[in-house]
Amino acid sequence: MAIEKDMEQTENTIQDDMVAALIPQDAKCKENHFMVYLSTFVAVCGSYALGSCGGYSSPTQSAIREDLNLSLAEYSLFGSILTFGAMIGAIASGPLADFFGRKGALRISSAFCAAGWLAIHFAQGPLPLDIGRLANGFGMGVFSYVVPVFIAEIAPKNSRGVLTAAHQLMICTGVSVAFIIGTVLKWRVLALTGLIPCAVLFVGLFFIPESPRWLAKIGKQKEFEASLRKLRGKDADVSEEAVEIQDYIETLQKLPKAKLFDLFQRRYLRSVTIGVGLMVCQQFGGINGISFYTSSIFEYAGFPADIGTIIYAILQVIITVLNALYVDKAGRKPLILVSGAGLVIGCLLTAISFYLKTYEIGLDAAPALALAGILVFVGSFSAGMGAVPWIMMSEIFPINIKGAAGSLAALTNWFGAWALSFTFNFLFSWSSYGIFLLYAAVNLAGILFIIVMVPETKGRSLEQIQAAINA
Repeated sequence: MAIEKDMEQTENTIQDDMVAALIPQDAKCKENHFMVYLSTFVAVCGSYALGSCGGYSSPTQSAIREDLNLSLAEYSLFGSILTFGAMIGAIASGPLADFFGRKGALRISSAFCAAGWLAIHFAQGPLPLDIGRLANGFGMGVFSYVVPVFIAEIAPKNSRGVLTAAHQLMICTGVSVAFIIGTVLKWRVLALTGLIPCAVLFVGLFFIPESPRWLAKIGKQKEFEASLRKLRGKDADVSEEAVEIQDYIETLQKLPKAKLFDLFQRRYLRSVTIGVGLMVCQQFGGINGISFYTSSIFEYAGFPADIGTIIYAILQVIITVLNALYVDKAGRKPLILVSGAGLVIGCLLTAISFYLKTYEIGLDAAPALALAGILVFVGSFSAGMGAVPWIMMSEIFPINIKGAAGSLAALTNWFGAWALSFTFNFLFSWSSYGIFLLYAAVNLAGILFIIVMVPETKGRSLEQIQAAINA
């Protein structure tokens, strides 16, 4: 009898354990991420707008100069002032996102972009063109920081990488679409098409929740819980995630509000070094110099510029899509290491092409080597170095320094974009192959930095990542 009683108790215990094991799974199945996907779609309209601004000047140069009788210097100012506006926007992005919220900052930047497009559309001279372009740049600078941060703060940890990677994908798509439709639309009409993503974003923000982490940070408890529940589904159990977010923010709230110079304190130094360092790796490896002057590179190498540029644009979008699909499976660090190695190879192939052309050795091979080098470069960049630094920037900064640190990282990025686009022609004139050897050296140094400094963040909550880095 005792044995039978023990067996019955054991069976009951096993059954209880099985039921207990099934309860979390059942609760988990009730999670509905529709609102996360909708919110991400709305947010990346800002990314698309960013890409549209960046891709506008390339197909419109000759038409604008002819219609408005602009000199090359005046048009060059129109093109380059975009990055100055972006640097201003990058500086303002953190404070705007902290004061007005993530949604408020996105509304402000969409308004700036829309105003800029209208100014360009109605421009009758260089001044309104430049004012419009400056406003576009400001919006770009804010978008570049706020969009990935907003997505990272609303996304579940297991899909945060793929959703944040949509930011870079939509930037590439915006650039490519602007370049393609710009060949058939007049420049004033092309400017009006830039209003479309701004309008979708502005209206869409009324239908999605604010970042729950920002709401928790400013002490809006009811709004925080409602936002989190709306994002995870009304039947989902959000208690564990809510407690984790609140506990971490309560710890951070005890610390003084960070200013720019506070970022270099010992407890924040590693995360700031990683965030800024990744932006240096992304920009100073040559991407903006090469992308701004792709047509000139192909022409100099003896390869048809229009064919090369179209292949470039299509490859960039395809590889970025693949990156978005695998960033949560492969991990952040392996992707940027492979990407960095590809960047080095692409630069070396291009350098060899121009070396052969300079010294008139194997001239028949030079165009093919240049095409291979540029395509390997852009494919490698799109595979990791394009999206991953933005993903990790949105993950590694504690929320009490996220505004100041994010602004610094975005400013570094846009300064790099300006510096590379400004110096490319000078360096290319100095040595058509030496410039690519220089970029290869920078990318090699970037690989070493990533190996030593950058942690893996795949599959961890933002609070776990930040606690580990800033411990």
